[in-house]
Amino acid sequence: MAQICDTESVEGPNYLEKVSIPEDCEDEYEEISVEEDSVAEEEDFETTTEDSEFVPEQVLSSPQKLQSPIPEVVDDFLRNFLVKMGMSKTLDCFQTEWFGMQHKETLKTNLVGLVPDIYTHNQLLDNELKNVQTERDSYKQAAFQAGETIVKLQKERDFHRLQHKRIVQEKNRLIEDIRRLKKHYESYGPALRQLNEKYQTALREKMLVSIERDRVSSQVQNLDSALCSSQKGGTKPSVDEMATSDLAKCQAKTATSKHLKDSEFPARTRINPFLPHIKALFAQSTKTSGFSLTKSIKAHTMAVSYLAIHPRKLLIATASDDHLWRLWGIREGEMIMTGEGHTDWLSSCSFHPSGHYLATTSGDTTVRIWDFAKSCCVLTLEGHTHTTWGCSFHSCGDFVASCSMDNTAKVWDLYSERCRYTLRGHIDSVNSISFVPFSNILLTCSADKTISLWDARAGLCAQTFYGHRHSCNSATFNALGDTIASCDSYGIVKLWDVRNISALATVDTGPHPSNQVAFSPNGKVLAVASNDHEVKLVELASSHVSSLLGHNDAVESVIFDHKGEHLLSAGYDGEIFIWS
Repeated sequence: MAQICDTESVEGPNYLEKVSIPEDCEDEYEEISVEEDSVAEEEDFETTTEDSEFVPEQVLSSPQKLQSPIPEVVDDFLRNFLVKMGMSKTLDCFQTEWFGMQHKETLKTNLVGLVPDIYTHNQLLDNELKNVQTERDSYKQAAFQAGETIVKLQKERDFHRLQHKRIVQEKNRLIEDIRRLKKHYESYGPALRQLNEKYQTALREKMLVSIERDRVSSQVQNLDSALCSSQKGGTKPSVDEMATSDLAKCQAKTATSKHLKDSEFPARTRINPFLPHIKALFAQSTKTSGFSLTKSIKAHTMAVSYLAIHPRKLLIATASDDHLWRLWGIREGEMIMTGEGHTDWLSSCSFHPSGHYLATTSGDTTVRIWDFAKSCCVLTLEGHTHTTWGCSFHSCGDFVASCSMDNTAKVWDLYSERCRYTLRGHIDSVNSISFVPFSNILLTCSADKTISLWDARAGLCAQTFYGHRHSCNSATFNALGDTIASCDSYGIVKLWDVRNISALATVDTGPHPSNQVAFSPNGKVLAVASNDHEVKLVELASSHVSSLLGHNDAVESVIFDHKGEHLLSAGYDGEIFIWS
């Protein structure tokens, strides 16, 4: 096919670049150089592009500029339209017929005319529309990026807002703790004054005893001299001398019969009567994921430091920082009894095996025994020199053991109302104490990071467990008495084998302190009271740890009911939570 180019001048803004003519055309045309044609085309195209440049702002401001300065003829308009639409075959047909008629001079050019201005307007408006659409797309992209930036800033704002709320909560908690500590310290004022008065009284009594001793010593010396002189003279002792001798004999007799009411410890080998029940519970499977909060009881106005469950009934005793202990029914959540008598906060409580008495320990250094039938304190045991932390009844009910911040533990005889033994061996505060079920063995844990087993009949340490790196807060036996669980101030929970005297497992529930541990009746689950407002449940078979959420402050005490169907927890918020 021969390539030709239209050399006529075109008055419109566009022109025909190249035209293809079929070889079978009968007309003959003048051949034109391809190089000259391409150069002319490039120059004309640049000129046309510059002339047809469209500025949207100018169009919007002056509508007269939409009109083309050079009118465009119809044939050029059609060619440009076909080129623009890519209709090359139609363009070839049009060019062939057009130039054929023009060669035969049958084409009447005066009738062709020019393209109406409306088409030119439409082209310009189309260009403007494309420009506006491009600008709209760029604005959309900018808006999308701005939206992403806003979302990112909102997330950062929410994160900082949560951080701020957390810091404010921690600040309020610290302020509340400081307020409690101040109130606690203020409560020590009367105790210090009382101790000072006791010290002054004891000092005066000591001085009086010293003076009386000196006087009696001088009388004894006078009597000795008189006795010597009478023996030399062969005379009998006087009446005063005989009375002095009888008084000394009476005092010696009283000293020998002072502890006649002491109770006897039961036999060492005894069978736990609840073993069949424990084995039946062991066959049951306890899942930590099955517990959920079913009831909450507002028990005290201040922190609840300890929970104890009645040996047979669904009754719970609470000890609180408000100097009171209370007895509650679990089913209905009703308060049954309140005990008032301690002069400082209560640290723990324990039921008598018969369920008729309750022992409590307190910051006033005493251990008190309460009779439910009389609704009063029937015995106060004094002997510790610092805060008493815990207490536990012997299974026979004749003895109660207590531990204290004075680094000692004591075994008290309830019939003779005196301390039978003082257990010395720990070098720091003894934080918990409990009797092994149906035995004479005591379990203690201390802030010196050790756990000890004691023979209550002799008051001697039988075994010490080492392994904790921080202060031990609580230790307890399982129902069978062959495994010990303990926790410390960094949330580390350890299991110990009593028979092999070795550690079985270590579970980390920290970093917050763990305040108390409690075995489920079947011994498969361990509950941990934590300072991070949670109750941690540890499945001993897999060491899996789960959490129960609901408390608003540190959890101080946890305990299971007799069948393991309910878990009770209490803490600084003064509430008892019942999980079923």
